[in-house]
Amino acid sequence: MFTPDKIQQQIVASIRQFVERKVIPVASRLEHNDEYPHEIVAGMKELGLFGCNVPEEYGGLGLSYTTFAMIVEELSRGWMSVVGPIGTHSVICDIINRFGTEEQRREYLPGLASGERRGGLALSEADAGTDVQRISTVATRTENGYLINGSKMWITNGRYGDTFVLAAKTDTKADPPHKGISAFIVEKGKGFNVVRDIDKLGYRGVETCELYFDNLFVPAKNLIGGRENEGFKQVMTGLESERINVAARGVGLARAAFEDAIHYAQQRHTFNKPICEHQAIQIMLAEMGVKIEAARLLTYSAAEKKDRGERCDLECGMAKLFATETAQEVAWQAMRVHGGAGYSKDLNVERYYRDAPLLVIGGGTNELQRLVIARRLVEKYPVK
Repeated sequence: MFTPDKIQQQIVASIRQFVERKVIPVASRLEHNDEYPHEIVAGMKELGLFGCNVPEEYGGLGLSYTTFAMIVEELSRGWMSVVGPIGTHSVICDIINRFGTEEQRREYLPGLASGERRGGLALSEADAGTDVQRISTVATRTENGYLINGSKMWITNGRYGDTFVLAAKTDTKADPPHKGISAFIVEKGKGFNVVRDIDKLGYRGVETCELYFDNLFVPAKNLIGGRENEGFKQVMTGLESERINVAARGVGLARAAFEDAIHYAQQRHTFNKPICEHQAIQIMLAEMGVKIEAARLLTYSAAEKKDRGERCDLECGMAKLFATETAQEVAWQAMRVHGGAGYSKDLNVERYYRDAPLLVIGGGTNELQRLVIARRLVEKYPVK
């Protein structure tokens, strides 16, 4: 059984108070208006949340992945969208900290930790999402750096962010193709174009953009680690932390849906008694509660393993798969508990139902997670 220590309990209590006071009262209005939560993001900046996984020597909080997962769960319980600005931001902090040169760490991590810099991951493309090696964005070597040409899709922080880790092909003839991918730290400037904000079913309020690069110049010193064709490994390692993040989002969203449902079930009466006393509702509530607890334990188990520096792609995949499927199932069950009221925009349940599918798709689709899990299980249990 996972038991948070005193410091983690204090952090969670602080975040929960922030969510109750600053997020929940305005979430529905901002979400329905698809309005960016500037004040909430400013509050997260004041709390130091942009530096959660940045080491203290670079101005961050230096928190463990487990503690970060707890923070993400609490924020997602209030409104999943507010995790977006710090979620993808934390991935690029992880990549720069793990693989960047000391010069890159000292130049970029302090600003990212304080929130003065806002980070994003420029990875996915229209024809390359789950299959990352299909990216077609190209980085062409010049005398002093690289020229980036191509486009990216589904980029969180694309409009309000200013510092990105971008994956591009430096060797278009590499076989297999992933061996020709390099990662760069890029900043907005001439040649960096935000084409549009993508209108989405859920995960509203936070921008998700299409980007276009037209001879964007990137200095050679911004090649992560100073070596070409190692970007695939760098980005994939960073996505382990994203899968913990996405799993924690799933737990938080499922919690919100469950809590709304169980409270409603105690207040709503049919046939002269609260509906929580009807066996059909009791069965749904029981299944929801069990799956949420299992999802939380899987998520924290994966995070603790990453904290120990152990290989955890299997555990991260399991946590992401189960927690996000749980979020979708619980959101649907919560709507059923609410009946017709849950289908209206007067309550938050319909928002949970619209937000949940993103978690199943984002951070590597759950179809991909199943393949990763199966391959790792075969490795783990060889025939003797």
